[in-house]
This record gives sequence, structure tokens and C-alpha cells, in this order.
Amino acid sequence: MNKKEVLKLAKGFRGRAKNCIRIARERVEKALQYSYRDRRNKKRDMRSLWIERINAGSRQHGVNYGNFMHGLVKENIQLNRKVLSEIAMHEPYSFKALVDISRTAFPGNKGPVAPKKEGLASLL
Repeated sequence: MNKKEVLKLAKGFRGRAKNCIRIARERVEKALQYSYRDRRNKKRDMRSLWIERINAGSRQHGVNYGNFMHGLVKENIQLNRKVLSEIAMHEPYSFKALVDISRTAFPGNKGPVAPKKEGLASLL
């Protein structure tokens, strides 16, 4: 890269990294390495966020994430994780219908379990 391109990319950097060509070139190269790496990490992070949202939504209905997804695969419901997470957040009744379908498809999906009562409440 020539000097003009490097200084253009270094715009906004702090200290001499924005106007001293030698330091700017090093900082720009490092910044480009970070951006290359993080474009891939962003995909990873989004997928894990979607999985967390699906897991939270399915656990509200008594099914964990793995069993929920397995039931959907057995029923040949081909919704990706991004769409499932949006449904779990914004359309809880539709998501409950999906959980019910998954529960009937896979026998490992049991119905919702009531919390155990402790102390005097167990006697009543």
C-alpha cells in the first residue's frame, strides 16, 4: 500500500499512528488482521446467541435445546436457528406450537415438570 492509502485507513487512530507513516502502516496492518479475524468470529457469536435464545424459549416449555432440535429434525421442520430464535422472542405462541410438535416427534421430550415442593408445602 502506498502512503496515501495507509494514512487514509489510519484516519481516526490515536497519537502518531494516524500521521507517522511507519507507525501508521503497522497499526493499519494489525487493524486489517483484526477485522479479517472478527468477521469470522461474528458469525460464531451470532450462532451461539441464537442457540441461547432457542434454549431459553424451549426450556420455558420443559424441553431442552438438544431434544427440541432433534424433534424438529425428526418432523422434517427445516427452520434455521436465526428464524427459530426470532420466533422464540417475538411469537411465543407459534414457538410453543413448534415445541409441542417436537415433543410428540421425540419421546425424550417429556411434558413440563412442576417444581418439587419442600418443607411444609410438601405435606399439604
